[in-house]
Amino acid sequence: MALAHVASLRSEDPYRKVGAAALDGDNRVIGTAYNGLAPGFDPPPGFWDDREARQKFMLHAEVNLCSLFRRGEARIVATTTMPCTSCMQTLCAYGIEEIYYADVYCESDADEIAELYGVRLARITDYPKPEMAGVVTMR
Repeated sequence: MALAHVASLRSEDPYRKVGAAALDGDNRVIGTAYNGLAPGFDPPPGFWDDREARQKFMLHAEVNLCSLFRRGEARIVATTTMPCTSCMQTLCAYGIEEIYYADVYCESDADEIAELYGVRLARITDYPKPEMAGVVTMR
C-alpha cells in the first residue's frame, strides 16, 4: 500500500491523486501507476480548472497499471482508492486475485463484483505512509 501511495504523488490531478501497485505470485513488484492523462499529452491552459469537464479524459491508476503486464502475471493489486466499477471489472479481467485499497469510493460496485468473481477485496488503513517533508517533484 505504501508503494501505491508513493505512486499517487506522480498524479497531475489536483483534485484526486490515486496510485496503484501490482505484485506477482512471488510478491515481487511488477508495476506502479497513477491516475493522469495519456503519456505525452500536454493539456491546454485551464484544463485542470474544471473537474467535471476533464474527468472523462483522465486515465485511472488501475487502467494504467494493467497496461504494464499481461493477464495472469499479477496476483495482488494495492490502490489508494477503492476501484470504481469499471476498474474493478478490468482488474477481474486481468485475473487479479486480491485487491487492497485505503480510501472508500462510494460510487463503486467493487464489493459486488469481487464477490461474484471470488476476488478478495479488503480495505487497509494501517500502513506506513511515506513522509512528505522535503519531497521534490521532478518532471
